[in-house]
Formats: sequence, structure tokens, C-alpha cells
Amino acid sequence: MPLARTWSVALLGIDGKPVEVEADIGGGVPKVTLVGLPDAGLREAKDRVRSAIRNAGEPWPDGKVTLGLSPANLPKLGSAYDLAIAVAVLAASARVPSLKALNSVLLGELALDGRVRPVRGILPGLLAARAAGMRRAVVPRESLFEAALVDGVDAQGAGHLRDVVAWLRDEGELAPPSEPGEPVEEPAPDLADVVGQPEARWALEVAAAGGHNLLLTGPPGVGKTMLARRLPGLLPVLSRAESLEVTAVQSVDGSLSVSSPLVKVPPFVAPHHSVSVAALIGGGSGLAAPGLISKAHRGVLFLDEAAEFGAHRLESLRTALEDGEVRIARQRGSVCYPARFQLVLATNPCPCAPPRETDCTCSPSARRRYLARLSGPLLDRVDLRVRLRPLTALSLHEAGTPEPTAAVRERVLAARERAADRWAERGWRTNAEVPGPILRREFALPGSVTSLLDRGLDRGAVTARGADRCLRIAWTLADLAGLGRPEAEQVASALEFRDRRAA
Repeated sequence: MPLARTWSVALLGIDGKPVEVEADIGGGVPKVTLVGLPDAGLREAKDRVRSAIRNAGEPWPDGKVTLGLSPANLPKLGSAYDLAIAVAVLAASARVPSLKALNSVLLGELALDGRVRPVRGILPGLLAARAAGMRRAVVPRESLFEAALVDGVDAQGAGHLRDVVAWLRDEGELAPPSEPGEPVEEPAPDLADVVGQPEARWALEVAAAGGHNLLLTGPPGVGKTMLARRLPGLLPVLSRAESLEVTAVQSVDGSLSVSSPLVKVPPFVAPHHSVSVAALIGGGSGLAAPGLISKAHRGVLFLDEAAEFGAHRLESLRTALEDGEVRIARQRGSVCYPARFQLVLATNPCPCAPPRETDCTCSPSARRRYLARLSGPLLDRVDLRVRLRPLTALSLHEAGTPEPTAAVRERVLAARERAADRWAERGWRTNAEVPGPILRREFALPGSVTSLLDRGLDRGAVTARGADRCLRIAWTLADLAGLGRPEAEQVASALEFRDRRAA
């Protein structure tokens, strides 16, 4: 009984698992059966593959064709299995040798005329194949720029099913990946553009140095959005591992840049306040697609006019802020997407939001209700809170030349290097990632240093989570000051950043 096997990859989020594609050709009435939990798009593959094989100049086998995708209990979605199915059918009917196919992973959608079309998720698919020990892959030619990012896998591109058939018969070669060109990076906005606001500038520097979340409160036009958009320019470039994580999310989302596919700069995502929860967190039918918080992974998520987002959207961020990932369950299964981002919130102090606070017409209760849209549990996860004041002619005169991004970035990188050296053995990169119990037990500060924090806990001004975040801020302030450990001054400054009156 003719039987052949090939390999493809199933993606659950950005996690891939190799899938064995089997083709069995038996006697009986001509029929094609596809088993192995395929979705609607994959069930149509049998019609696409049949037409593609015929239009590639190869005969479709007579008899019953059974196609199996294993593991059978793993959901299979999309059209990326088309190429593997076609090669399995051709190998089972003895039209092509099966040796190369057994040692390669095949990814690509087939057009009815045999063209190999690009699919999403090539990068995470090849990363999963490499982890499973596979060292060769055939992908759509248009996806070679993405496949070339995976070291240790010999990726080759095919434009048509005929090219794959000739390669399997040793009658031709597939397209090799080309070296990506140098990306043209747009200059980041400079911090020198922001006039005044020394407290907010200092908070932005602390947030960049420690990876802390930030809340900016102030009337319109004082520079909240300008400051937030300059945060990515203070952050270090992504490491190779971080770049692959961010790029894998964009690969699944289908938003990779052909000219510079490897993302090296921390992303900056700023959704409109009318965004849905599914778009923000991730969602969709079948298996959930990545949301904006995952696209902001290793970067910045900026929520301008945060009080207008609504409680349902804002509260959905709480778990992701704690875990650094989001798990979404849907009908076809559960997926996990990375979501370790810095959250920056910007809000007006009241609904009317006049340029000058003296012109405010809101009652005290209206102001309280407006700011109460940012709940206590959410604010407890925001490390730094700063109140911005309107600029005056005097402050503009005294400010002088604002400090540029390059000068601030040097201090941020030096502080991050100190933190990275301290936490290297434990795998953490920034102070914001360090669990509170570690800071309290293994890096405990003397009572004389934390006495002010202890009094805040005793009075109920600071929660236990807030106390842990104060310690993280204090360590960041110590790193910026070049100290070996925080002193009482750094703990006091951290408590000032946590003052709820800044909200």
C-alpha cells in the first residue's frame, strides 16, 4: 500500500509543534479524506492541492487518498500545510523521491495553478522546527527574508510546485535566502523638544532605567504625549533573543517589514481609546490572534486619555502587567502570547480639562469620579506617578537648553547595565522584573533605610504590592546614582513617586 510522510508545523500562538503529514493511496472509489482536526480553511486544502498538482504537470493518483495530520488531537489551522500535503501525495504515488521530504519541513499555501503563496508565522514555525532537530526547510520565495532570520536551518524558497518537484528529483535548485539589506531607521523623537517639566523628565528617565510603568497627569498641551513618545529612544536596543520574540509576534500578525524583518528597536504601540478588548488583549474565533499588548512586547504601550478607555479595557491589562504574558482560551484551544511591556498612561485631571486649573468648572465629585476610572488595583501596578503643570514664561526662561535624548540615554544604559549584572544569574534584565520576595529576603535593606516605607505600610498609605514596587524603584534610583544599594533617600524618593495625589 503506497504511503509517504512529510513534515509541517502547527502554530498555537507563537509556539509551534512539528506535524507529520501522511498520505495513503488505496483502492476503491476515488475520494480524498483529510483527518487530524483540520479547520475549515485546511479542509479546503484537498481541492487546492489537487488542482495545483495537475497544473504542475503531475497526475492526481487514482483511488482513495487518505491524508492524516499527526498529532491528531492538535488543532490545525490555516493553509500552511498545502505544500507538505502535495509533496506527500506525490511521494506516495511514486512521482518524486521521498528522502529529502522526510528530512525537511514544508510550509506554504498552494494556488490552484501551483504557485506557492506566502503564509504567516514562518519565523516561529522554523524556530519550532529547529528545536525539533530539523535543519532544512522549504518556504514560499516571498517568505525567504523571514526564514533567513533562523540560524541553523537551511531555508530555501519555492515559487511554484514545479520547483519543489524538480528539487526533490535532483533536477533543479530552489532559491537560496539573500542577505537582508541595512534597515533605514527613522530618527527617534528627541527629548530636547520637550520644554520644562523637570519632574516628568526625571520620571521618564527612571522608568527607562528600571522598566517601570508610568502615569502622567496634567492639563492638555503640557507635554504628556511628547514625553511618552520619547521613551523608546531612551531604551536599549533589543538583544537577539528579544528581537526574535518581538519579530515572531509580528510574523504571526503578518506585519513584518520586508526591508528590515528583524525588529531591533523597542516597539511603541498607542491605541485609540475606542479599541475593543479583543483588539487590545487578543482574540478572534478558533484560536486567538495576538493583541496590541503582545505587539508592544519588549516595548511601550501608551494609553493616551487613559480615563476614556473604560474600566473593562483597563482592568483587562492587570493580569498581563503582573505575568508578562496573556493566555486566551477559545473554541479551538488556548494560546499564550508574550506581553512584557512598559505601560505609560496619560490623563487629564478632570473632564473639562482647561489649559489652566483655575478655569476648571468641574465639581470636586466630578473630578473624583473622572480619576476613579483608573481603579486602585490598576494604579497599584503603576510604579511612577507624576503631575505635570502648565508652562509659564518664567519656567521657559529658566529651563535653558533641554537635555537631549543621547545624554539621558547614556545614564539609562549605565543604570541598566548595573541592574543586568546584579540579576544576571537569575535571568532578569530590569529591576521591574524582580519579584518582591527576592528583594525582601535576599536583598533586604536595613530597617533604618526602610523605616519610612514601614510607616507607610502601617498607616495603609501603601499596599504590600506597592511596597514591593517602591523597593524596585529605589534600586533603580540607586543604579542611576551609581550606588551599591539604595539608601533612605532613594526609598523616600520612591515613595514620592507612589504618592496617590499625583494621580
